[in-house]
Amino acid sequence: MEKKKLILFDFDSTLVNNETIDEIAKEAGVEEEVKKITKEAMEGKLNFEQSLKKRVNLLKDLPVEKVENAMKRITLTEGAEETIKELKNRGYIVAVVSGGFDIAVNRIKEKLGLDYAFANRLIVKDGKLTGEVEGEVLKEDAKGEILQKIAEIEGIKLEDTVVVGDGANDISMFKKAGFKIAFCAKPVLKEKADVCVEKRDLREILKYLKREEG
Repeated sequence: MEKKKLILFDFDSTLVNNETIDEIAKEAGVEEEVKKITKEAMEGKLNFEQSLKKRVNLLKDLPVEKVENAMKRITLTEGAEETIKELKNRGYIVAVVSGGFDIAVNRIKEKLGLDYAFANRLIVKDGKLTGEVEGEVLKEDAKGEILQKIAEIEGIKLEDTVVVGDGANDISMFKKAGFKIAFCAKPVLKEKADVCVEKRDLREILKYLKREEG
């Protein structure tokens, strides 16, 4: 029997082309303020939890219909559907983890038939965002913990895991995974990767996995 393997994707700017929070911010008219905070977080200048709370607070009182409008603009990265299909054919458990929001991540999970999806949940009250996130925020080290958690559930060794990401908040999963792919990534992540893919087409990762699988 073939060995079970796990691949964990980052969501924003990796599995999809957009940053979910930027799209929602456009609807709220606070795009520039949010982008500035996102940039600081991705460059590692700002603690991820603080930055997320700061950005979500700017979305307070935004009607849910406007959030839905933003979701319509989220597009899959070139080659995403074929890549996921091929990974499934090769026996991978496919998961996504996001410092963004479940409202976007769950749609893509359904569309691509992913096995697991983890993200922050925006609180809605009376049809509007409250400007808060439910429960604990997925912190900097959360992605690494989630990788470990899925691997344990599935009985997969960490050395048989692959991660694909693009920014500073992916470092924790890069530290734990067996094989690390930086996808159109920031320099801070590239230096921790086994492979850097510069072409914005997810099918590019498959050739490296062939090698990695031997």
